[in-house]
Amino acid sequence: MLTRVTLPQGVVIYQSRLLNAIGVTHAFSTRIGGVSPPPFDSLNLGNPAPSTGIQDSAENLQHNFARLFSGLGMANVPMASVHQVHGCAVALLRAEDEGQYSESAAEIQDRFRGQTQADAIVSDVSSAVLAIRIADCAPILLASDDGRIVSAIHAGWRGVVSGVVARSIAEINTLGIQAEKIIAAIGPAISMKYFEVGAEVAQAFVSAGLGAAVETAGYSKPHIDLAGAIKLQLRRCGITHIDGGNLCTYANAADFYSHRRDNGLTGRMVAIIRAVKP
Repeated sequence: MLTRVTLPQGVVIYQSRLLNAIGVTHAFSTRIGGVSPPPFDSLNLGNPAPSTGIQDSAENLQHNFARLFSGLGMANVPMASVHQVHGCAVALLRAEDEGQYSESAAEIQDRFRGQTQADAIVSDVSSAVLAIRIADCAPILLASDDGRIVSAIHAGWRGVVSGVVARSIAEINTLGIQAEKIIAAIGPAISMKYFEVGAEVAQAFVSAGLGAAVETAGYSKPHIDLAGAIKLQLRRCGITHIDGGNLCTYANAADFYSHRRDNGLTGRMVAIIRAVKP
């Protein structure tokens, strides 16, 4: 179970007890505690597609990020993000020497300001915060049991069936961390009750060996248990320390944005994580 926490200035987040236990700074944000006006009220951290015709201001987004980061004691820490494309590419952010903060900052500026196409980041850089944006897709945070290697994953249905979870874990494995030493936390996402899909999506899950996540009983169309599919993949990769996966973005409009519930005209939340300094 994730824990609901209220930070300074009324910013509300959810955190994993497992990640807290190893001292890893992280958060799954909510929509509470920011400055954005409706329909983005209030802690909006990203805009919907331009085709909606309504966008939040860059100033509001910046202010909201500042509130979140300050509340977590990370004011002025650079953020590493990617251009999410609902795929399975994993970006790797490394530092040869953790003391070389200037080099890490330069790499973040060059590759991780939203221009690198990927849906996951793996890093051992303690001088940056990894971030992915969500509004129904599942956010996943991973950390080695010493907190020195972390990952942030954006897992929509396309990413799940194409293997973004396994690929992220494989990148962590290449850094010398085996699955039994990885902790996983799954943040707020659309639940099976509200995730109705077409037959082609259901078949994609079956073809990916995730048929157990497809539910048809009691529904006129297939429904997908996205968190259940992710837990299945995590366990198949050898990860047993798994937290979360029980919060629904669609059902809880007071806490969360939902792309499906709000017909695309909604804000964005983030999942963020920072490696522990060696």
